[in-house]
Amino acid sequence: MENIYYFSKLSKRSGCFHLVTTKNSKYAFNFSLALHTGENKKDILNNRRVLKENCPNMHFIVANQTHSSNIKIIYSKSELGWSSENSAISNCDALITNQKNIALTILTADCVPILLFDPKKGVVSAVHAGWRGTEKKIVIKTIEKMIEEFGSNPKDIIAGIAPSIGRCCYEVDSEVAKKFTSYNNPFDRVGDKYMLDLPLINKEQLLTIGLKENNIELSNICTSCEVNNYFSYRKEGGCSGRFMSIIANR
Repeated sequence: MENIYYFSKLSKRSGCFHLVTTKNSKYAFNFSLALHTGENKKDILNNRRVLKENCPNMHFIVANQTHSSNIKIIYSKSELGWSSENSAISNCDALITNQKNIALTILTADCVPILLFDPKKGVVSAVHAGWRGTEKKIVIKTIEKMIEEFGSNPKDIIAGIAPSIGRCCYEVDSEVAKKFTSYNNPFDRVGDKYMLDLPLINKEQLLTIGLKENNIELSNICTSCEVNNYFSYRKEGGCSGRFMSIIANR
């Protein structure tokens, strides 16, 4: 597909399928992939059909993201939440599987999507980290679950931190900012404003749990700055669209 973002480090790993969609496509002016945001469901399902046709043999898993630290492991080949909201995994913000051709998905419009691949154990994960999930250390808990369930070694894991709102645009109040003061350079103070850097904080969490810095790749794309290519809830004043970050074992 055209208008797709790929991570260099994940792309070099055989057995790893991944992509991050963008806002526009030759197939649709509004290539939103979210069924829960009030858009015409027929349009969204058509967008999903187009995406699936470009990802042959993949079975898609979608979760009802709630800014939790809840994690779901997919043990068998199935497809959930793709053709209807009713079948989506409820109250979950991180997905893990070691099954082949199971495409784990995250829907975002500013929050941080994180894709994880353990090439030695054949395990993948997709994580949704807004400020609440980041405060709860969801990415650390996800990797701990990969260690517990599949014997992953954090030093083997490759991580891609996908497009999300950057510290250039993500203004939070002091109550939110102070939750992250234990991190290294987590925000800029501009007068009475706090510009929070969620991608950087999540990178620090990845390093804390044992990932090698050379195995972590940040897109360095701010969804607010690049609103022509990515949905941004902040920039668009409560936009309904969501783009999708996807990872799977081939």
